Parts: sequence; C-alpha cells; structure tokens
Amino acid sequence: MKKVVKFGGSSLASPEQFEKVGKIIKSDPHRVYVVPSAPGKRFDGDEKVTDMLYGAYALAKKKKSFTKELNAIKARYQEIIDGLKLKVSLSGEFDKIKEDFEKTCGEDYAASRGEYLNGILLAAYLGYEFIDAATVIFFHKNGDLNVEKTQKCLSEALNNTPKAVVPGFYGAMSDGTIHTFSRGGSDITGSLVAKACRADVYENWTDVSGFMVADPRVVKNPKSIETITYRELRELAYMGATVLHEEAIFPVRKEGIPINIRNTNAPEDEGTWIVEGTVQKSKYVITGIAGKKGFCAINIEKDRMNSEIGFGRKVLQAFEENEISFEHVPSGIDTMTVFVHQSEFVEKEQRVLAAIHKLARPDSIDLETDLALIAVVGRGMKDTRGTAGRIFSALAHANLNVKMIDQGSSELNIIIGVKNDDFEDAIRAIYTIFVDTQI
Repeated sequence: MKKVVKFGGSSLASPEQFEKVGKIIKSDPHRVYVVPSAPGKRFDGDEKVTDMLYGAYALAKKKKSFTKELNAIKARYQEIIDGLKLKVSLSGEFDKIKEDFEKTCGEDYAASRGEYLNGILLAAYLGYEFIDAATVIFFHKNGDLNVEKTQKCLSEALNNTPKAVVPGFYGAMSDGTIHTFSRGGSDITGSLVAKACRADVYENWTDVSGFMVADPRVVKNPKSIETITYRELRELAYMGATVLHEEAIFPVRKEGIPINIRNTNAPEDEGTWIVEGTVQKSKYVITGIAGKKGFCAINIEKDRMNSEIGFGRKVLQAFEENEISFEHVPSGIDTMTVFVHQSEFVEKEQRVLAAIHKLARPDSIDLETDLALIAVVGRGMKDTRGTAGRIFSALAHANLNVKMIDQGSSELNIIIGVKNDDFEDAIRAIYTIFVDTQI
C-alpha cells in the first residue's frame, strides 16, 4: 500500500509543526511520498514565506536592496533548523537565490523557493530522498501542464526512490525556467505524485478537519462532511470552497484514487473522504453550500426570441469577442440573462453591449450589478422532492429576494442569485433549513 501525503503551509510553519508532521508520517509506514508547501503563518499577524519572497523579489526588480528581506526569510528557515537540531545549512541556497534575484529571474522562481527550501529541510528531518520538482514536473510554453512528460518523468523518479519528498507548487518549462501553479498549487503536485506512483490514498493535511457544509466564517460551527464525490467537490471548489485546489481533483479522479482531507493539529479526526462515487447517503439532503460575490447580470429582451434560430449564439459571441467568460445563462421565452464576473465586464461593458445590439438586435438590454451566486450542492437532492421549494421558503422567511435560480439536468446542484448584501444571510438561511432543522 502507498500513501502520498501533502502538508499545507500552516502545518510546516515552525519546528513544533514539523515535529507534528514527522509523527504523523512515521506513524504509518505506508506514507512514503511527501509533498510540502512553504512555511505559512505561525500566528495571527505573521507573514507567509511565499509573500515574503514576493516582497523581496519586488525590490530586486526595482534594483533596490532586498538584503533585509532575504535575511528575514533565512531566519524563518534557521528557526526550523535550530528547533529540529538539523545538520543542514541553507547558506549556499540563499547565496544562489540572492544571485538569481539580482538577475531578475522571474516571480515564479522567487515564489517557488519557499517550497523548495522547505522540501530540503523536511527530507533531511525524515531521512527521505529529496526530488526537486523542477526535474519531474513540466509545463508547455503556454503555461499548461505537460501531462505526458510529467507522468513519465515523475513515475520513473518515484519507481527508483522508495521514500521521497517532492516540493509542491512548481515545476519547469522545457528550457528549465521555473513555472508555478496558481496559489495553493501544492495540492496539484500532491495529486500528480499520487497518480504517478499509483497511490492507494492521497492524504491532504491542513489546519481543518476536512470540508464543512458551509464556510465557518459565515455559519458558526458548521457540520463537517464525511464523504463527498469528486463532482460535488468540483462544484463547491469552483464556487469558493478553498480547502483543496479545484485542479487537484483531475489527476487522481482518472485513477480512482480517493483523497482524505486531514487536520495536522488533530490527526485523530477522520476528516473528509473525497471519492469517485459512493452508495453512502449524505447525512443531509445537501452536501455543501458555497458561493461568490461580485457578479453582474445582463438581461436581454426580444419578442419571439425563442423562435429566432441562433439568437443565443449571437449574444454569447459578443462576450467571446471581448474575452469574457459567462457563468450562467438562464432564459425565458422572450428573455435571456447572462451572468458574468463584474470585474471582468466593467471595463468592456460598452463594447459588449454594442456587440450584442449589432449581432442579436434585441429590443432592450438591462444591467443589474452587485450580485452573488450561491451553489447548493448534493447528490441526495436528486432523490428528494421539494428541494428548490425549501430553498425558496428559507429565503422568503429571511426576507431575502432571489434574483435567479438555475438547476442543471444532473440535479447535483442548484444555483441561486442574490444581492451581494444578502449573501451571508442567504447561506445561513439555507444551512438552517437543511442542516439545523432538517424539515
């Protein structure tokens, strides 16, 4: 049996956290491949090492001194070295980083050094081999992951290494230039490692005991989710649930490898299992609630729109020509509404509106701003009558107005649009009716 374990920044922020991680890994001999993030915050008000690196590199780009900032980063790692009594020196690594910063080597390189250095320390602490991610994870020129080359090189490296640490978040272009995933991308590295070694389980260790039904910043002490499917997680992650990077699902999904979200500070907790499919029923009708603010709606009206072939394509062409992606397109007989990110739309709004008039010849166009979208997700909704009615009832009792409702044919999720100001109240109302009262 093989397990790949990824540890987030808060799990590796200090010597004390390193010791917790070491105990977790050594408690199970099947935990053979480890993916670390850069050191996170040690306490409220502290700074993540990745942000410190960005700051130092910004000064280097301006040809200003960054010695003080680089020394502060070095001190963070030295604290870990001293606390763990490691016989490791990073002086040479920091000399190289200083030299590369002065050459303005790129933000991706700068950001990646946090994981790289933490990987060296964790490998030394565990007695595992260190594999630089830049030698096994590769990207195309356009920044997309080179899946075939990565799979081949990573599999070969792991096959020849029984126990290894592979730092997360970065890889290399074909010319050797360092390239990173988006923020939180260490989750993706862990997933790629799990796929490459054909792991039985991918454990993702963080500072929470799995996924919650709703955001704990919105709902006080929300219930935890025991089991969630890849599809449900994809919906929730896209709509703002941030425990796991949404792109981390795909490599393991194709291999049927389950993900277990665990808490470094409470390793006895079972956490959340993310699986391809399950016969287990959800404890509640819904699995989770997530959402985002900052959308606007473009409402388009035209008499007999439904009988005009190609009308929808013409409208969406106006957005495509201006490189704006849409979120949802609910429609009626004579109306069609396009929901987009307000920040993307605002600078191009007049060009988009002019294009819609030119291409589709609508009778009128109306704009509505400052909207939020909330996804109510759950495999249990398909077999439960009246789910949408209960959502409307909950929002009505909370005196909240629904701007839009959209449900796909899979019946896996229902999307509700409300005003930004009603976002938190709407989530709490939906959570109450499905979880607290379960009526």
